[in-house]
Amino acid sequence: MRVLEGKKPEKVFEFFEDIAGIPHGSGNVEQISNYLVDFAKKRNLKYRQDDSFNVIIWKDGTKGYEDSDTVIIQGHMDMVAVKTADSNKDMEKEGLDLEVNGDYLSAKNTSLGGDDGIAVAYALAVIDSDDIAHPPIEAIFTVDEEIGLLGAAALDTSDLKGKLMLNLDSEDEGFFTVSCAGGGTATCNLPLHKEPINAQIIELRLYDFAGGHSGMEIIKGGANANCIMGRVLLNVFQNVGMRLVSINGGEKDNVIAKVSEAAIAVNKEAVDKAKEIIEKTFNEVKEEYRTTDPDAKLQTNVIEEQFMDVMSGATTLATIISLVNMPNGIQRMNNEIEGMVQTSLNLGILRTTETNVALSYSVRSSVESEKQFLIEKLRSLTEIFGGTLEMSGEYPGWEYKADSKIRDVAVKAYEELYKEEPVVEGIHAGLECGLFADKIEGLDAISFGPTMKNVHTTDEMLSISSTERTWNLITKILEKLK
Repeated sequence: MRVLEGKKPEKVFEFFEDIAGIPHGSGNVEQISNYLVDFAKKRNLKYRQDDSFNVIIWKDGTKGYEDSDTVIIQGHMDMVAVKTADSNKDMEKEGLDLEVNGDYLSAKNTSLGGDDGIAVAYALAVIDSDDIAHPPIEAIFTVDEEIGLLGAAALDTSDLKGKLMLNLDSEDEGFFTVSCAGGGTATCNLPLHKEPINAQIIELRLYDFAGGHSGMEIIKGGANANCIMGRVLLNVFQNVGMRLVSINGGEKDNVIAKVSEAAIAVNKEAVDKAKEIIEKTFNEVKEEYRTTDPDAKLQTNVIEEQFMDVMSGATTLATIISLVNMPNGIQRMNNEIEGMVQTSLNLGILRTTETNVALSYSVRSSVESEKQFLIEKLRSLTEIFGGTLEMSGEYPGWEYKADSKIRDVAVKAYEELYKEEPVVEGIHAGLECGLFADKIEGLDAISFGPTMKNVHTTDEMLSISSTERTWNLITKILEKLK
């Protein structure tokens, strides 16, 4: 007996269990892609599978909907495949062991892949049905979303007719996403020149800042440890003769830096004053950020006088001035969606190499022109100091549409079903919708899905009752798009 037999909606859970039985972690998608192709072949449906293993399946509209506007149903087929330390499962070769606990579906000792296997299951259930009213459908199943939206980026959309899209890759029932940020990583490389001096070294470590995701949590207004390090060093530089030896902080460009470390060289007689300035500046910062970063800490260590190579005065100044004056944090809020960040950047990684000091920013905006202006601002400031800016991992945003047919229909369908208004929001992070909006002129899209918890972890759970309610919503929306 199948684990999900009898769970409603039956077809959705039947397909989800099929998907769960196929290994489909990011980068390991050929098998699940071929499963979708076989699904289309068995039903004599038009399909296309590309070299990246993206799959598109076409189905005509049902009776009375033959001439309705084509609807795209979209989700990604890859999952974040993680397991517990004591699990022996080979997730590249073995399927998942599904478990039901009350209202929640999970997988034993592994992630579940509800993100975004449930979207695939929903789409297949619609296509497979004979009794669900719907316009012509283009079902798009992309690959490797979890490792950089790679499938959507590679997809050829030239043979698609749909301008209305249901993206089923959200994790909170009752929330409709209608905008997302585009972004990329801007790395500012400052040239590093060295000179030999005789001095003592003070090692500084700023740590236990709150951090958080640079998109979703930047609105909290917390401190960035790398930027705070710049502020501390500026005060030392202005009052005590010093040189930077090294400076490093942060882990990822899309994470607000929780830790920053620096080593500075100062004359022996200036060590006590330098330490006093460091502690005073840090205490001021800690008071300013007492609400957002209550656990922030400072650690210093003094190393005896020695002869060493340090950064030149020019490199030291360029690094400190850049840390203090480069933009960071929220740059603009959205005027149409309350509480939504429109444009921001985050100094996530700070590194000293043999040849340069590198400042890596995650730049985000739902408005492409604002994103590009912010990048050029970083570039111009970097070039003042003889440095260069490199861009990587760019992806487009999805700008809010004041007039949206798909949003209006979805909201009305939700209100009719559940007698309450859904939350309509934008997110300050990347979604495949941004890539599709960039590729398909005039695309009108909305993103939603059933309630999930702890996605991308071994504690991932999918609400069974929410899955049913979301299925009813999907079919209601399709019915209204006549």
